[in-house]
Amino acid sequence: MDILAVVAVLLILFFVASWSSARSYFAKGRLAGMEEAMGEVIRGIRAHYESAGEAPEAVTKAIEAITGFVHGPSAEKDILRYHARLWTFGDATGSACWRKGFNSCRYEMSPHPDRVRIDLRSEDLMHLASLAHLGFKKMMPNDRGIEMLRFSGEDHAVAVARAIERLEHAIPVQHRPNGHASTRQSMIAHWWPPERKSA
Repeated sequence: MDILAVVAVLLILFFVASWSSARSYFAKGRLAGMEEAMGEVIRGIRAHYESAGEAPEAVTKAIEAITGFVHGPSAEKDILRYHARLWTFGDATGSACWRKGFNSCRYEMSPHPDRVRIDLRSEDLMHLASLAHLGFKKMMPNDRGIEMLRFSGEDHAVAVARAIERLEHAIPVQHRPNGHASTRQSMIAHWWPPERKSA
C-alpha cells in the first residue's frame, strides 16, 4: 500500500512538472512569436513615421525597449512586461504617424509663397463679386452710370465693408492699401448718421 501511495505521489509530481514545463514552453514560444511579429511590424511601418530617414526620439526609445527586451525566469510575467512595452511603442508610433501626416497635409494644402488663400462665406463672395463687377463697369471708357447698384441699407453696407476688410487683411502688409477701411466706415457713418436712424 505504501508503494502505491509513493507511485501515486510520483505520478502527480510528474504530471505537475510536465504541465509546468509545457506551460513555460508555450509561454516562451508565444513571447518569441510576439518578438518576431513586432520585428515585421516595425519594418512595415517604418516609412510611415520616419521623416528624412530618421525616426522621432520617442519611437526610437520604444523600439530599443522592445528589441532589447531581456527575458526573466518567468515567461508569463515577461509577456505582461512585453505588453506594456508594446503599448508604449503603439502610442509613440501613432503620434509620430499623425504628426507626419499632419505636416504633409499642411505642406500640400498651403498656398505657394506668391499666393494667398482666404476662407470666405458664400455671402461675402457674392458681395465681392458684385463690387468687382460694378468696379469693372465703372472703369470702362463708355460707362455712363445707366445701371445703378445701391446698398439696401446700413446692415448691407457694413456686411460688404467687413468682407472687403477680410480680403484686404489677406494682402501682404507691404502691399496692403492704407486708410480704405476707415474711409468706408466714414462713408457709412456719414450716410446713416445716428440721428437719421433714430428719426
